Amino acid sequence: MTTETPARSRTIQWEDVRLPAWVTGLIGGVGIIALWWILAATVFSNVGPGGVQAIPTPPQVIAEFFATGWEFYVRNFSVTLTEAGIGYLWGNGLALVLAALVLVVPRLEGVVMQIAIITYCVPIVALGLLLVVIAPIPGAGEPSVTAIFLAALSCFFTTVVGALLGLKAADKASLDVITVYGGSKFTQLRKVRLIAALPATLNALQIAVPAAFLGAVLGEFFGKITVGVGPAMIAAQQALNAPRVWDIALVSGAVALAGYALLGLVARAVAPWSRGGAR
Repeated sequence: MTTETPARSRTIQWEDVRLPAWVTGLIGGVGIIALWWILAATVFSNVGPGGVQAIPTPPQVIAEFFATGWEFYVRNFSVTLTEAGIGYLWGNGLALVLAALVLVVPRLEGVVMQIAIITYCVPIVALGLLLVVIAPIPGAGEPSVTAIFLAALSCFFTTVVGALLGLKAADKASLDVITVYGGSKFTQLRKVRLIAALPATLNALQIAVPAAFLGAVLGEFFGKITVGVGPAMIAAQQALNAPRVWDIALVSGAVALAGYALLGLVARAVAPWSRGGAR
């Protein structure tokens, strides 16, 4: 008679624990807020000019947000979002047109890429200073030409590169099949290239959302406007109102993140296969 040795229970490793994405995100967010609160109340409690607490605690930031009022943020962010939206349409529209032009005339790819690289390498601050001198002064509450231009410039390079990579990602075998059956280049574009380019192009358009918003805010920092995120932050800095500065910065990050997430949902709906969904 033989006796079987009971199997040893395997020790659970950290690698075996799988938490949902929202749980890990929640844990990380709570940890960051707790660390911020502790440091602001201890180490950085006296950091700031004139004895002003430059790094406020989370309760101070929340209290200032409600004390400022919802109308303040709606008035300023509506102008900046308008500038970012117009710049987003212009920058991405021009980028997609140039990418399509390269597809029709492949010899222009080098020229288009050089233009994109130049726009990416030229210091955005230098262009902003030039535009402040050239562009007309907008009225109160009107969008700034400088902010629109910098918003368009901020997303142009990313979209050009993403669209070109997407259009060139088409399967050659599929293109050959269309050619064998007498299809034209337009048929290749419509049935193969555009579908293959969707994931990369949509990813580029998604990344361009926070880039356009940042470009609009930078354009507002050059002056000549009285309403917007940039002037509101400058006024809070000059008044040494640290909680309001943090409020504006956090709301700006939330707005950019919301736009990024919204374009992500659109991309998932338009091209589900790019996220591993069903065709």
